[in-house]
Amino acid sequence: MFNHLPDSILQMSMIFLSIVIEALPFVLLGCIISGALYVFLTPERVQRLLPQNKLASIIVGCVLGFFFPSCECGIVPIVNQFVRKGVPNHTAFAFMLTAPIINPIVIFSTFIAFGNSMQFAFLRVIGSLMVALVIGVWLAYFNQRSIIKDATLQQAVMNVKHSHHHHLSAEQEHYEKTKKSFFQQVGHVLEHSVDEFFDTGRYLMIGGLLAAAMQTYLPTGVMLTLGSNKVLAVFVMLFLALAMSLCSEADAFIGSSLLSLFGTGPVVGFLVFGPMVDIKNLLMMKRYFSGRFIVSLVAIIVVCVTGYALVVSL
Repeated sequence: MFNHLPDSILQMSMIFLSIVIEALPFVLLGCIISGALYVFLTPERVQRLLPQNKLASIIVGCVLGFFFPSCECGIVPIVNQFVRKGVPNHTAFAFMLTAPIINPIVIFSTFIAFGNSMQFAFLRVIGSLMVALVIGVWLAYFNQRSIIKDATLQQAVMNVKHSHHHHLSAEQEHYEKTKKSFFQQVGHVLEHSVDEFFDTGRYLMIGGLLAAAMQTYLPTGVMLTLGSNKVLAVFVMLFLALAMSLCSEADAFIGSSLLSLFGTGPVVGFLVFGPMVDIKNLLMMKRYFSGRFIVSLVAIIVVCVTGYALVVSL
């Protein structure tokens, strides 16, 4: 049936299917957990547990993703709600940068993707924590500009931050009064999970197809030339991470397939940068946050990830 197809097409199809089959279960599991968090976890509950010290709050934001995993495909709306309900910017964005990477699902998928080796999972977690700490410190101590588009909304956020901690906000009271039954909440979890699964699944398919096409059609000599220059290889992998816009539960499988061509450092950069900055996230962030803030955020992330990847390459 497929005898008339060129060998290159068959090879690309096999690579594509292997990537998708390996990654799909992790994407599905991540979507289910994300749906549960969307329904059961409220920013108000998180805010009541946050320390007042800025540095401690940044650290809490960095590690929170381990206990409340979330795919980067849906992290921006969550962070937007955090900021709007009074969670400090430095905490919210530390969570945004680490949650798609340090959660157990992504750590395990990275472990599996690289042949049951913890090396890349460890390097990925350390890199994300380093970048999140830098961004958190920048937001807490150096950035004085409003990050939200609407200045009046920013003022409302500040008012929430300084409100009395022993009283529920009007929105919290409304939430408590209109709390749905458990079965209704489970229904919302499944509904959100299905929506996110179909939304993120298409990006996995596109990314897998691009990776398979690269491995099949891009001349090996060109790949080796790019990989021989450490700095250029890092930038190429960062660009691929942005262009592919893969889900963090799946990108490790594509990164592992490019390891022999680009080396450890660039692949680690790919794994750290991808969940932090991709096309989906940038478009969603543009909806909620100011353009100047987004440009500054991306620039700092690029510098941090590039430096980290080069250090790993040594």
